[in-house]
Amino acid sequence: MDYIWLAVGIAIAGYFIGDGLKNFKNPDAKNIVDSINEDDDHELIKENYVHHHIGLSKEDAKQLRNTYPDIPHIKINDTIYYPKGKLREWLKSL
Repeated sequence: MDYIWLAVGIAIAGYFIGDGLKNFKNPDAKNIVDSINEDDDHELIKENYVHHHIGLSKEDAKQLRNTYPDIPHIKINDTIYYPKGKLREWLKSL
């Protein structure tokens, strides 16, 4: 049984080493972590949970749209969502 885990570990290490060597001379190439972060940009955050992502209290997060009407948000079936990627860019522009 130990040999199976060893083989699996070697195979995984070989994959990551091969992927790194494939992009060795191309530092602008996307890797697995960048692909995951790209998918993250399309995620929608419910208004009730946005305070976790931007570091505000719940009360301040509730007043966010009133204070900043230009904040990127979407209303779907009377529920407010914030696109994670656009919200991140909006916060950087402040």
